[in-house]
Amino acid sequence: MNDRYLTVTALTKYIKRKLSHDPHLKEVWLRGEISNFKHHSRGHMYLSLKDEHSRIQAVMFAGNNRLLKFRPENGMNVLVRGEINIYEPMGSYQLYIQEMQPDGIGSLYLAFEQLKGKLEKEGLFSTDRKRPIPSYPNHIGIITSPTGAAVRDILTTINRRYPIVKVTIIPVLVQGKSTAASVSKAIQYVNENMDCDVLIVGRGGGSLEDLWGFNEELVARAISQSEIPIISAVGHETDTTISDFTADLRAATPTGAAEIAVPSLVEIKESILTLKSRLQRAMDSKQSESGKHLNRLQKSYAFKYPEQLMKQKEQDLDRLMEQLSRKLADIKKQGEDRLSFLQNRLDQTHPSTEIERNQKHLRDVTKQLQTQFEHKFFNHQERFRLKIEKLSLLNPLDTMKRGYAIPYTNSGKVLKDVKQVKIEDPIMVKLHNGSLYCRIAEIEEEKDE
Repeated sequence: MNDRYLTVTALTKYIKRKLSHDPHLKEVWLRGEISNFKHHSRGHMYLSLKDEHSRIQAVMFAGNNRLLKFRPENGMNVLVRGEINIYEPMGSYQLYIQEMQPDGIGSLYLAFEQLKGKLEKEGLFSTDRKRPIPSYPNHIGIITSPTGAAVRDILTTINRRYPIVKVTIIPVLVQGKSTAASVSKAIQYVNENMDCDVLIVGRGGGSLEDLWGFNEELVARAISQSEIPIISAVGHETDTTISDFTADLRAATPTGAAEIAVPSLVEIKESILTLKSRLQRAMDSKQSESGKHLNRLQKSYAFKYPEQLMKQKEQDLDRLMEQLSRKLADIKKQGEDRLSFLQNRLDQTHPSTEIERNQKHLRDVTKQLQTQFEHKFFNHQERFRLKIEKLSLLNPLDTMKRGYAIPYTNSGKVLKDVKQVKIEDPIMVKLHNGSLYCRIAEIEEEKDE
């Protein structure tokens, strides 16, 4: 009875063998949208492919995805080819992707845009890092195919415009998978071993696939790290590559690169002749003006009558010396007057004089204050005496001397009404020369009539 039961592993292996032998699942072509994308550190890519109603787990191992020309992202629609099989540890079926390309856009174009955006963020296209192309180079390096039409166009243009420059061709592959490595190594070699003033890197026209080597990140990095200025000349005028953005200058064609790299010897000679002519005219004009000036000097009074001029200058010198002496005397007199004036002011404002003046002022002020104080004191003293006299008239003690007394209750209040005390209550009677302590023996209240 127990032999009828299978283990989970056995069932999973059975289903896997069934799927593995199904010819329809050995090569499956799918269209779908990427979700849950994860690029593992070991290089494998894990993702889900979904449409409006379903989804399937998928994996693309590093051996297959390293050839991709673009980077998969969540939300991207793709076309894939792969095999359906079982992942035994989870018991789930999944798609093992062997090929992948974008759905609706070429993979090369997508790879171009992705790399362009990445390098632009890093600043490799910034104008701040681009170096100037020398105006009069001594040595030009050409990195291209030695047999292509591009190199012939470049050499023809250079020989026509500036045949005196040294030209070195560094042969590289310009088409195929090895292009990027070949071009980048050539750039590095020239920087380390040659004395080139400028490099021309490029090739003739072709399809996007033909030019793809110049869109590789390896070439872009080599161009950006070059110490020698680089002119990119890839394809025709309408072709644009990553190398064009990274290089210090882009030429529309290889011929255009040669025209940019070197000046025209004919134009230089014409410019030299023009400058020579202008210099000759300037020299002739300067010579003519100087000759006229010399003639004027030769005809001047100084050259004709030097002795008379000398005597006249001697007299002028004597006159100026006299003027100088008088001026110095005037300045001395003004200085002495000024010094005398300042001495008088100093004497007037001398500290001893100022102290004496201030002491006299202090004595005067002190005397005034003393007089004012005595006057105020006398006034206050008189007013105080008058107030004392008034207070004396109101003093109850003086009234008591005439036979009057002031009674107080036991609590110390002035006794003003018979109703304030009762029989046997103690009271105090204040006289002018002492006090009497008494008790109430009888109360007689007067009636108002």
